[in-house]
Amino acid sequence: MENTFTFLEYTADAVVVGAGHAGCEASLALARTGIKTALLTLNLDSIAFLPCNPSIGGTAKGHLVREIDALGGEMGIVADNTALQIRMLNVGKGAAVQSLRAQSDKNAYHREMKRVLENTENLRIIQAEASEILVENGECVGVKTTYGGVIACKAVILCTGVYLNGETITGDLVQKSGPNGFAPATHLTKSLLSLGFSVRRFKTGTPARVDSRTIDYSKCEIQEGDTDIYPFSFMHDTPPENKTPCYLTYTNNATHEIILQNLERSPLYNGTITSTGPRYCPSIETKVVRFKDKERHQIFLEPEDADTLETYVQGMSTSMPHDVQRQMYASVAGLEKAEIMRYGYAIEYDCIDTLDVLPTLEFKKVRGVYTAGQINGTSGYEEAAAQGLIAGLNASLKLRGLPPLILRRDEAYIGVLIDDLVTKGTDEPYRMMTSRAEHRICLRQDNADFRLTEKGYACGLASKERYERYLSRKQKYEDLLNALRTRIPQKEATAFLKGYGYDEPSGGVSYADMLKRSIPLKDIMQYFKVFGEYSKDVLETAEITVKYEGYLKQGVEIIERAKRLEDKALPEDINYDEILGLRLEAREKLNRIRPLNLGQAGRISGVNPADISVLMVWLSTRK
Repeated sequence: MENTFTFLEYTADAVVVGAGHAGCEASLALARTGIKTALLTLNLDSIAFLPCNPSIGGTAKGHLVREIDALGGEMGIVADNTALQIRMLNVGKGAAVQSLRAQSDKNAYHREMKRVLENTENLRIIQAEASEILVENGECVGVKTTYGGVIACKAVILCTGVYLNGETITGDLVQKSGPNGFAPATHLTKSLLSLGFSVRRFKTGTPARVDSRTIDYSKCEIQEGDTDIYPFSFMHDTPPENKTPCYLTYTNNATHEIILQNLERSPLYNGTITSTGPRYCPSIETKVVRFKDKERHQIFLEPEDADTLETYVQGMSTSMPHDVQRQMYASVAGLEKAEIMRYGYAIEYDCIDTLDVLPTLEFKKVRGVYTAGQINGTSGYEEAAAQGLIAGLNASLKLRGLPPLILRRDEAYIGVLIDDLVTKGTDEPYRMMTSRAEHRICLRQDNADFRLTEKGYACGLASKERYERYLSRKQKYEDLLNALRTRIPQKEATAFLKGYGYDEPSGGVSYADMLKRSIPLKDIMQYFKVFGEYSKDVLETAEITVKYEGYLKQGVEIIERAKRLEDKALPEDINYDEILGLRLEAREKLNRIRPLNLGQAGRISGVNPADISVLMVWLSTRK
């Protein structure tokens, strides 16, 4: 039962509730910009915990990590420092969709992030459970804990992850629990409802962990890390050392038959689980049922950390009963004799409807209350960290009397993520994907610092050292672009180009002309003995810029056209019910979401181009 006794435990400028990946970045964004911050966590041992896959990055997620780093966040630095293996995904595809992914040392990641937090000025960590957000006159004034202590503050960032009324489900067993056996948060949801939040239930899950000594790796395909790539953090010059490989295996007809024969025992199919699960990272049961035509599904075997025998079976998330899990895993090549150390489970939790949240991630109904991470209906460590940084930074900017930081869709994947949440909302756990970013050719992970470091520095988050490194890299990049325009004598160019099947040029050609002929820069460097003084990351960004020059120019033109609508601000006091010509559905959606500009209004589900035309006419008459 909650303690009703109240005492003033601490006075801070801001309180962050939850110390997962959102909470860590929010706390650091606040404290590093001079805001006295208290970080509440249910358990100090769960700080920056990796309850599901111990990895950072992946398709589109790697973009988020690089953007977090470019703004001055911490995830990329810690990911580099604790990586067991790092790879570049989608190398056979275009530069826009290539993404870094690191297999992390689970325990080292937790320890390193905890060390950073503990040694950050202006930041105090407190192990306690938040039970109530205290509000006066529509503004946040404090947070009360279950112990009865009050932390007075002017802003609170809610980063509760999957802990709010968390329940783990395996077969018929339903337990009140957070992930991995940690205690759930059972008091705060009532307070959120009283403040006007719309609360719903989402679900995620995790696979089993097996003893690596009992895996027959000879039946699996080895997955080595990459060496000729750049790291996550722009503060590091070389990628982390690859310390261990991962392995690939597959399910088969026997696996699928076991699952189908036991569907009535699956919580997902017998009615035990009623909440909404992730579409793009489903359980193995869902994969088998949804894709019955597929003969097999990929399964990756990935180490949890350097000091344990636990291996994560990525791709086989499940909430099946333990006896069924044993049969499923034993049917997979290489896992016939694998001993399960931790069984898979599903977890249900409370989250909010982000249509009630501003693009700053501040709650519309109570000033000073921000939300970030899985409480906003997202899935993934990277999506959480990105929101945490923006929520924490915007709370800091507001407390310092400065304008907010709202990243547009053409400026960052973070901008796409947040705009999707607050404009379109989500009815299922949201996962970032490259296909969601319409300007992805301009939002590559290699140029994240060019797009965002100046913004992070202007907000006071990116350090002077980071800013100077960015300026240095940008200057080298511009110098290299000029050098690539150097024209080569016709005789030398002809000898080189003929080796690639090209006819003799009519005159001299530049190195840039050769790149546009799809000749790799490394071949040009090797033949002409040039550009050896430039680093891998600078060479890659310059090569992409030259090769995709036409597409990039088109992308910029599209962005400029879209900005015309983004620049047409909509007054906060509009009563859309009074605007003649708007359809009923459009009025309802516009009144609820309160878009900041015509661009955002046009992305709202239920608002069509005719409604935007009506708004444009209304704006012109108002002027």
